[in-house]
Amino acid sequence: MRSIQRTLTRGDLTGIAAVCLAVCVIGVSYGATAITSGLPAWLPIVLSVLVLAGGAEFLFVGIIAAGGGPIAAVLAGLLVNARHLPYGLALPDVLGTGWRRLLGTHVMNDESVAMALGESDRERSRASYWLCGLGVLLAWPLGALLGVGLGAAVPNPDEFGLDAVFPAVLITLALPALRQRGTRRAALAGAVTAAIAAMFLPAGIPVLLALPAAFLALAAGPMIGRIRARRSSATATMPTTSHIDLLQSTASPSNATAGSSSATNHPPSATAGPSNTERITAT
Repeated sequence: MRSIQRTLTRGDLTGIAAVCLAVCVIGVSYGATAITSGLPAWLPIVLSVLVLAGGAEFLFVGIIAAGGGPIAAVLAGLLVNARHLPYGLALPDVLGTGWRRLLGTHVMNDESVAMALGESDRERSRASYWLCGLGVLLAWPLGALLGVGLGAAVPNPDEFGLDAVFPAVLITLALPALRQRGTRRAALAGAVTAAIAAMFLPAGIPVLLALPAAFLALAAGPMIGRIRARRSSATATMPTTSHIDLLQSTASPSNATAGSSSATNHPPSATAGPSNTERITAT
């Protein structure tokens, strides 16, 4: 594989740097939230290295801080991270083989997958994935460490808007993909499903329900297109009314014979009156 400097453009490098910076800022919020919730200082740091999944770690810390058991917190984190299964299926050629596949699976996250899928070239997709994944592997634990150190000085990190940076970055990365109609339909179906499920189900479950809803909406597009194509072809091959009349007249010769015999049995009447020539002569 070519070097990253030769494969990626300056715009790609700038985007990856911005993503890693945002991840580091969210890591600060994560570490500070864990400390202010009464958790030990080592826990968010260890989770940031071993798990490397912001959504699952936030959910884990939130459940533990709310008084939930560790088993329930771990299961909730696994449910949220189930989204990595379709990620792996979407990037079979990016992860590599052998020990590289193990490391590539570990650095798989929303940011690295989004950067990889945003590239049309295979080499650029692979370079974006690895650079972003390794950058997040450094930025997320670093942010968690800073958050642990600054937890006492920032009692409520949400007041500074740190919790809004991470979703904003993901939305920015997803906007180019929404230009396609099928992707917009799938995203809308997933968002509606998650919004409705969030009113009744605990955190993490709505995201899992949004995945099959988005998949069904994405698969329904080609099916609807094929159905419309079949209807259009069937309508184009149906004979019009004039064609039907022509076929009926051709298939019924008795009607034509009856018409000709009627014309023979009823000749023009001779007593209808003198013709114009006779009138002129008589005059």
